[in-house]
Amino acid sequence: FSFRLFPLREHGMNLRAKPLTCQEIQAFRKSKEIMDRFIRAYKLMLGFYGINLVNEETGELERAENWRERFENLNRFSHNNLRITRILKCLGEMGYEDYQVHLVKFFLTETLVEETLPNVKRSALDYFLFTVRSKEKRRELVHYAWQHFKPQSSFVWGPRDKLQKYK
Repeated sequence: FSFRLFPLREHGMNLRAKPLTCQEIQAFRKSKEIMDRFIRAYKLMLGFYGINLVNEETGELERAENWRERFENLNRFSHNNLRITRILKCLGEMGYEDYQVHLVKFFLTETLVEETLPNVKRSALDYFLFTVRSKEKRRELVHYAWQHFKPQSSFVWGPRDKLQKYK
């Protein structure tokens, strides 16, 4: 039996870890203790990445004090991007879809607006964006990415005609 910090309904890199069943996910979501542990694990990983969870109700995030050194680590080691994708998927499984939105927007802002995480940009656009379960929120995030992508004419993550009309 292999335990995963952010379990999913799919196989990951650890071949000994079994994918979660829908019944297990429902049981986890009903357990206050498990969900409290899940949030503690999420905060721990955010801290490792140089991010603070500002509001547990909304999922709002901000840079941690040590963000420069932690972002350097994120830029240098691309395996972190796989972990972030896994965390995002697990947030969705566990019912924290608002947390997904905040984490994806955080990375879009840091990669496209602040340009502090250039080596995370492709993962943010190719993977992180598409983990967001809410179609409406995903559209908002794709539009946000399009607005800040340079050059806009090279943006391939959404149809340009729809992005231009999006409100």
